[in-house]
Amino acid sequence: MKLTTGRAAFLSLVVMTAGWVFPVHAGNYTPPEGCKLEVTVQNRGCTVSQIFRCEQDPQGHQRSAIFDENGLTYQSRIDAETRWIESNDPDTGIEDLLVEEAKDHASFSTLIETGRDDFDFWTESNTGERLHHVGHDELTGEKVTIDGIELEKTRFKLTTSSQNDEVLIEREGQQFINRAMGRFFGGVETMRDWTGQQQESNDSPVIFSFPGEDGFADTTPQFDCSEMLASWGGRKVSEPSL
Repeated sequence: MKLTTGRAAFLSLVVMTAGWVFPVHAGNYTPPEGCKLEVTVQNRGCTVSQIFRCEQDPQGHQRSAIFDENGLTYQSRIDAETRWIESNDPDTGIEDLLVEEAKDHASFSTLIETGRDDFDFWTESNTGERLHHVGHDELTGEKVTIDGIELEKTRFKLTTSSQNDEVLIEREGQQFINRAMGRFFGGVETMRDWTGQQQESNDSPVIFSFPGEDGFADTTPQFDCSEMLASWGGRKVSEPSL
């Protein structure tokens, strides 16, 4: 499933490589040295994602940097199976790493081949906190085209618990995958925390900008923000059908 700002909604999750400097203001995104930006994705929910790869990472790994109205809010790295390798919340400094030993790691290839992938794994933060993540992704069989990109819909459920088996977060909803890009994109979901508070969100992709296109590397979110920009570089935007 797609990595989330989860703890941004409760604590936050994902790792920044030591010594790397990332921009934290609106403008044009420049990835770290040795890395290449591949696509910029404008999302619902007032976020924009920068997806890039780095030479020093293992084959098949991807990184992302997510910006909201206030700047950089979340960073992550996944592998070719979309396993959650590392994540970082710049605001709190909390970093989370995948615990290599797992009952059942997430597997993008299993999802593609069988239509469903179950997972059961742990992450550990730089504060020593261990979190247990259990759930599944499944393909719905539905396909949509958003800004010229064909996506497949998924359904998912995820329960995140503490080391003492206390349920902290329950998430469920709909997301998207793109096989060629080898990754998940956000959708419409419901999240409940340990206090019983419930939150609904929609961070579906709206615009995909590739090198040479309007909006590539732009860090200013365009959709569902408090102050919408009047135009988007002259490009016509079609609402995604969800």
